[in-house]
Amino acid sequence: MKFITRKVFENTNRPLWFGLSFLLLVSVGILDYTTGTELSFSLFYLIPIAVASLGLGNNYGILMSLLSTVIWFYIEVISHPRGENLLLHLWNAVIRLGFFLLPALLLKSLERERLHARTDFLTGAYNHRYFHEVLEMEINRSARYNLTFTVVFLDTDNFKIINDTFGHIFGDEILSAIADTMKNTLRKTDFVARVGGDEFSILLPETNESEAKVAISNLRNKLTSEMKARNCPITFSIGILTLHAPQLSADQALNLADKLMYWVKNNGKDNVRYETFWEKTGNSDERTAPPTRPRS
Repeated sequence: MKFITRKVFENTNRPLWFGLSFLLLVSVGILDYTTGTELSFSLFYLIPIAVASLGLGNNYGILMSLLSTVIWFYIEVISHPRGENLLLHLWNAVIRLGFFLLPALLLKSLERERLHARTDFLTGAYNHRYFHEVLEMEINRSARYNLTFTVVFLDTDNFKIINDTFGHIFGDEILSAIADTMKNTLRKTDFVARVGGDEFSILLPETNESEAKVAISNLRNKLTSEMKARNCPITFSIGILTLHAPQLSADQALNLADKLMYWVKNNGKDNVRYETFWEKTGNSDERTAPPTRPRS
């Protein structure tokens, strides 16, 4: 649940984050000015910097660090006698800026490491480990609230021929193009992961069978068009598993979707096979898309 809500929150509440961090900064500045030079508020300036960094990203954290330095510099200048050396205040401001930038830069480094730990270095899609964690969370959420979601397993057909004919660099470009097409076509709340050399998994939260058919049909059309535009003879074998409030593990759900994909691979490739899993009955309803064209 936290993974999905975080993605939505990051895309819909950025003004709220900025307003909150700026309001905190102004509040700290006012307290700093009204209490005089006897009390130091340097530590409290880190609060709006941290809020901006965590809620908006590290660039906003750096911006908030600069604003904090400017406010602190202004308060220090107007709070001291005019005869004091301005260069002294400037020097203090530079030192404070370095102090403010430390947490923002540290958070940036931690965010980079967190991103690398959950994404595939080549395609920018999520890696298998992170996808497994997200799927486990979605299974628990769906079981608790009686929701439906869909897992997709997608494998590229004839990818070995591409590597053998055009080389691995071109093959890497194709994999990146496939991942980019999927991320740009699906919703922002959907998860795309590279789980093998040329295999991808997709999680469609709160998506029933009919909705999954529309989404994957559209995706398949986009992928086919992208491959034709690159003069690349790649097609796609896809297994789609829709689950209704399942009591399965992530490994079991992925295994079921994987079997659907391999059924397609063993029966002519370039096709889609659907299955709906009902936890209460243990029954599944299987369907195969027409082999000649994407399903709509």
